[in-house]
Amino acid sequence: MSASFQLNRPTKSASIAVGLLMGMIAGTFVAPAAAASKSKADIQAPASDEQKAAAERVLYGPYQCEMGRSISVSRDTENPGYVKLAYAKQHWTMKPVLSSTGAVRLEDVKKVALLIQILDKSMVMDQKSGHRIVDGCVSAAQREAVEAEKTHPTASMFSDIPAQQ
Repeated sequence: MSASFQLNRPTKSASIAVGLLMGMIAGTFVAPAAAASKSKADIQAPASDEQKAAAERVLYGPYQCEMGRSISVSRDTENPGYVKLAYAKQHWTMKPVLSSTGAVRLEDVKKVALLIQILDKSMVMDQKSGHRIVDGCVSAAQREAVEAEKTHPTASMFSDIPAQQ
């Protein structure tokens, strides 16, 4: 090394001490600001009456999915009318929407995930790629509905033939 880039011991120690002190000061101001912005980001717009009605039709609780996977759907206690979806280490805030077919759609407020609930199963989709994140998810209520359909079938809307009793 050339002589111009060599520092003597006291200068090196002072540089390290100043760097540590600046890091501590930055951490003192940045961490609370990041926490404040995170808590503001978690607050959602007030839910509409339609959204609240859709939230009442959501099937809450644990779901067992294909390949031993599981998801959990729960009410968002901080944002009435919104739903929390958890899968593996991922968590999403979902907005319930009723579809024209009667299925319940839970749309991620950040437009990443989409949960679709139909009579016999639910699935979580990646909104950007259109691929399924996890499929074949069944809640206790869906399991009961499938069993009831087996024992008491309903007539098909696509057939003139009545259901067999």
